[in-house]
Amino acid sequence: MEIKELLLNGQSFLALLKEFAIEAKDIIIRDENVLLADQNLVQQEVGKETICIEGKNEKGIFNFFGTLHYNFLTKLAIFELQGFERLDLNTN
Repeated sequence: MEIKELLLNGQSFLALLKEFAIEAKDIIIRDENVLLADQNLVQQEVGKETICIEGKNEKGIFNFFGTLHYNFLTKLAIFELQGFERLDLNTN
C-alpha cells in the first residue's frame, strides 16, 4: 500500500489539501519508493520519518515538509506539518 493512500484515509490530511486547493491526484510523496523499499521500516510496528510532500494547483507548486508517523501493519499514517514553501509556476 502506498503512503499516499494511507494519508488520504485521514481527515486532517484531506483538510490540509483542501486548505491549499490541492487535489489528491496532484500530490507526490518524495522518496516514497525508498521508504517502502526499506524492509526495516515496513516491518516496524510504529515509526516516523521526515518527508516532503509536493502538491500542485493553478497557483504553483507547494512543498510540505514534516514528519510522517506511520504503522504499516495497521495501515495508518499521519503527516505532521512543520513548514511549507510555494514555488510559482509562472516564471516571467
